[in-house]
Amino acid sequence: MIILNWIDRVNLWVGRLVSYGIWIGAAVLVWEVVSRYVFGQPTIWAHGYTQRIFAAYFILIGAYTLLREGHVRVDILIANRTPRVRAMFDVLCFGMLLIWCLALAWEGWNFFQEALLWNEKDDSALAHPLWPVKLCMVVAAVLFSLQAASAFIRALVTALSPAPSQTQTQPEDRAQ
Repeated sequence: MIILNWIDRVNLWVGRLVSYGIWIGAAVLVWEVVSRYVFGQPTIWAHGYTQRIFAAYFILIGAYTLLREGHVRVDILIANRTPRVRAMFDVLCFGMLLIWCLALAWEGWNFFQEALLWNEKDDSALAHPLWPVKLCMVVAAVLFSLQAASAFIRALVTALSPAPSQTQTQPEDRAQ
């Protein structure tokens, strides 16, 4: 469980760090609005940078959101079930999530390598390189994979652990 706690701490730290990206993105947007409407001098860079800041925020915060159980869940099937049954559903869900995250990390790595190799740029006036955004996608997919694996293992332990018997009697009950 030490490794699982380490994964949680890393994603907690990354999530808290990345959450400041909202303030940076908001500051860039405010600068653009002031520059455009107060000074009459719109920037050509603000739109592209805010897209990158918010894209990085959105994808990098996913593992933190999973850690904090902030993703949408449809609990119709598990609402009135025992913790063990809920854990069995979680094993299934986190197993599928883990497969998806690993595939995303694998393909993201290929996209990143190609963007770096071919010096891929976007079609904006500044021709920003695309490899930083694609690297963020790989990092996010790896962090999400680690958090999904952590949740999967915890759910598996809960699902496989013996359920406490509700029919057990206490020693003093048997004496009577």
